[in-house]
Amino acid sequence: MSHLHARSVTCPTCNKTVEWSSRARWRPFCSERCKLIDLGQWANERYRVAGDDTQEPAHETSSDVTTDLR
Repeated sequence: MSHLHARSVTCPTCNKTVEWSSRARWRPFCSERCKLIDLGQWANERYRVAGDDTQEPAHETSSDVTTDLR
């Protein structure tokens, strides 16, 4: 029988090695603390997903909207 090695990853917050398995409750983080730190970074907009800038939609006025009431 071959011995299977557990895959490991690095915690994105503290760089600690974490086993990638169902036993690792907070994966890919090493702990709930590291998970919450990461969540806070997203909430504070320190992390962002790259993309094109978006423009605010123009507000429609009643003269811009046509309604067909047949």
